[in-house]
Amino acid sequence: MPKKELHTPVADDAPATTRKRPKPGERRLQILQTLAAMLEQPGAERVTTAGLAAAIGVSEAALYRHFASKAQMFEGLIDFVDQSTMGLIRQVTDREPPGPQQAARIVALLFQFAEKNPGMSRVMIGDALVLEHERLQERINLLFDKIEAQLRQALKTSDSTTPTADAQVTASVLVAFMQGRLQRFARTGFKRLPSEQLQAALARVL
Repeated sequence: MPKKELHTPVADDAPATTRKRPKPGERRLQILQTLAAMLEQPGAERVTTAGLAAAIGVSEAALYRHFASKAQMFEGLIDFVDQSTMGLIRQVTDREPPGPQQAARIVALLFQFAEKNPGMSRVMIGDALVLEHERLQERINLLFDKIEAQLRQALKTSDSTTPTADAQVTASVLVAFMQGRLQRFARTGFKRLPSEQLQAALARVL
């Protein structure tokens, strides 16, 4: 859901002669893209449905024709993050053999994803989910559990020279490192990139 994909909002109350009715699913996608764009604003406060509706140019009632609740809108963003990160990980595991290099590549690609989608980094660290439904944070926790499991698998080298316990500890440290870098990225207004001096940092861990 990169910012460049955001469409120009179309007001629901625009004259019939100039307004084009959104195709099925188009308005839903526009809502999610606008929500993501609002999360990209440095220092942004909690997003409200009123603010989201105003940014799109529709009524709040129009939002609820596509989503049952604001929590469901955030779930749409989490689905995007989940599918994107797992897809990137599959690309790495399909192309590179298990080992430290594979783990490092996974971390690097996930950071690239966050840098291209700054608003999603706020979702990944739970910053955008404060005061929202607790199930949203549970889904983010599950996402990082899956990332940690993939890193743990990557660190179990084919020749079994890396003990399972060591792989588990290293994977846990990498996830904590990722979460810390993403938090810094969001809390500096997206100025301190997660990938800053990444190779040197990973060399200390791996």
